[in-house]
Amino acid sequence: MNRLWVMAALPPLVWGSTYLVTTEWLPADRPLTAAVLRILPVGLLMVLLTRHRPQRAEWPRLLLISALCMSLLHWPLFVSAYRLPGGLAALLICTQPLLVVVFAWLLFRQHTARQTVLGVLLGLIGVALVLVSPSRLVWDGVGIFAATVAAVSMALGTLLIKRWQMPIPLLAFTGWQLLLGGLLLLPLMLWYEGLPPALHAGELGGYLYLAVLGTGLPYLLWFRALRGLDPVFMSILLLLSPLSALVLGYWFLGQGLTVWQWLGAGCVFAGIVFSQWRFRTEC
Repeated sequence: MNRLWVMAALPPLVWGSTYLVTTEWLPADRPLTAAVLRILPVGLLMVLLTRHRPQRAEWPRLLLISALCMSLLHWPLFVSAYRLPGGLAALLICTQPLLVVVFAWLLFRQHTARQTVLGVLLGLIGVALVLVSPSRLVWDGVGIFAATVAAVSMALGTLLIKRWQMPIPLLAFTGWQLLLGGLLLLPLMLWYEGLPPALHAGELGGYLYLAVLGTGLPYLLWFRALRGLDPVFMSILLLLSPLSALVLGYWFLGQGLTVWQWLGAGCVFAGIVFSQWRFRTEC
């Protein structure tokens, strides 16, 4: 259980770097290009390495999961990253834990312990203190809608993965999701943004980082942990992502920390521990 907990906690910490990399190293206003280059090449590599072909009956579910967890997550995520301050985008996407609770009840009548819900709320309060109170936010309608779509899509995909428990090897399962998700977005990228422009070293490094360290390895850990942990609890760990973004902003961009930010960080960790303690007592 401790190993699974670490596997589930590491990906959100890495994903918190997405906003910094997007704004500092990627070409401007190309969300579809960023999404496709992030997920398609590494997915193709994983599929070629595993050479596992899903069975015919598995394709419909695999396509739906790929669309939710990859296509409809990464495209809106990069739209929000380009159009919103990183703090606001991360805050909206981090509403996912509450969405997982709501969808779990609406779709599967799955009840979540009250203490877990309280842990989610405590964590969201902490994220709000960290990201909202120190700064003046710019509200962009398209960006807010995109961040909301990303949160809803990932919440639904997480629940379906746990519900269906598809018997596909982990590397192949991850690779096919990344590949199919990228292929679904590829025609849209070519139609709206065209082929990627000539990239300089910094932009190429940014895409490579997002593809390998920001996508391939974290998703392997995330889907492995999801096979053994509750999806509601795993979604709570996503609250670590904006904290990671905060630390990176402080380290690389010289963004100072306020008392409210320290208090918010404490609330996030308290919410995660609060929820984890509940799960341990039920095992």
